[in-house]
Amino acid sequence: MITDQLNVERYQDPYLEAVSRLIAKPSVLSSPLLQKPFGEGIDECLNEALGICESLGFHVFKDPDGYYGYADIGGSDPDAQMIGILGHLDVVPPGELNAWTTPPFSPSLRNGRLYGRGTQDDKGPTMAGIFAVKALIDAGYVFRHTIRVIFGTDEENLWRCIERYCEKESIPAAGFTPDSSFPLTYAEKTLIQGWLTGPGSEDLTLDVGGTLNAVPELACYRGGYRERLIDVLNELGFDFACEEDEIQIYGKAAHAASSDTKGVNAIARLCIALKKVGVDHPAVEFVAEQIGEDANAAQLFGPLHDESGRLTCNIGALSISEYESKIGIDIRVPVSVDKADIDADLREVSGEYGLVYAEHSSLPSLYVPVDSPLVGCLMEAYQSITGDRDAAPGTSGGATYARAIPNCVAFGAILPGREKVEHMPDEYLTVEDMMLAIRIYADALLRMDSVDKF
Repeated sequence: MITDQLNVERYQDPYLEAVSRLIAKPSVLSSPLLQKPFGEGIDECLNEALGICESLGFHVFKDPDGYYGYADIGGSDPDAQMIGILGHLDVVPPGELNAWTTPPFSPSLRNGRLYGRGTQDDKGPTMAGIFAVKALIDAGYVFRHTIRVIFGTDEENLWRCIERYCEKESIPAAGFTPDSSFPLTYAEKTLIQGWLTGPGSEDLTLDVGGTLNAVPELACYRGGYRERLIDVLNELGFDFACEEDEIQIYGKAAHAASSDTKGVNAIARLCIALKKVGVDHPAVEFVAEQIGEDANAAQLFGPLHDESGRLTCNIGALSISEYESKIGIDIRVPVSVDKADIDADLREVSGEYGLVYAEHSSLPSLYVPVDSPLVGCLMEAYQSITGDRDAAPGTSGGATYARAIPNCVAFGAILPGREKVEHMPDEYLTVEDMMLAIRIYADALLRMDSVDKF
């Protein structure tokens, strides 16, 4: 097979340069501007990505309203279908800058790793797919089907980019998103994000967290409970520090999908401590009593799990002012569980605390049969390149673009056993692993290109 002769290593420096150019663009959601619906930084990153693709021989297109872009190549067959590679260029905020060894938007190559926000989620993997196409074309391969790389720009928030794409553009017949782990993910949990609104407080002011799909690593408190709170935090064994009149409660950042295995929620710890101090505000009591440090929220929903994993529940934001309180929540629901049941439980229990639940956004679950032609092509490619016959298709609590279109799965780019550091300080990609990912993607695209009709 042609992938056996590919000299992928020759693309290492151009690949790292391309990824570094994208990392240097702080593509975090910001205030909308004309034809830049998600802000200046995301628009600049989209322009950069399209410019890179154009220099590699792709035909590029940018949505006139700035929601998305794509890059096409191939399509020599009159009956060509479209094969999609769906990636995203937006990133979550970097969090506490002091937690980074080097600045998050200044790419740093050290010890075989490239560090920076977006290296793993999802700029590095997306560029691996692009360079897989480039390597095949340079080796003389002519794609019979059209390969389209779709660049999303609002994946970390409301998916308005991919929704706009699906409204206006052609939908690939099959595809993958390089936004998860190898070998592949055939099922993804239902995603629910929402807000619990309640009364304000005259003696408690909080504004902590922010991004619902990230476990908050820091929650700060200023107020009259300071001295008692310090005693309770020591008693509970929670990590904290005092800065003048501010108490900083520390957690551990993680993606909300892995909040039960990798994260430590600083907001939950703050609420647990405040309740123990004697604060009786309903928002604090709800978080402390119904969630606490159990990111599976068994107290609230029961012990829910199936082949896609356990339910996870992340408190991503909490604000309390004189006038109102708001809790931001992110829930990943196993594929066999009815979303309506989760909604009903959440409304009923939160109502007992005087809180009103309103859904902010939701995404349906993904399920692609493991015996489908798409899964067959991708698994064969992974096994052929890695020699790994033991790893099996898996499931995830993460929400990827795979669920945005039919016949699409999450495929790489993190290898089995490797650390997943998306949404964390010192996010990185391993250069050697990405070179292997390029080879896997090249093999997969060849196999997909040989299918007459998906």
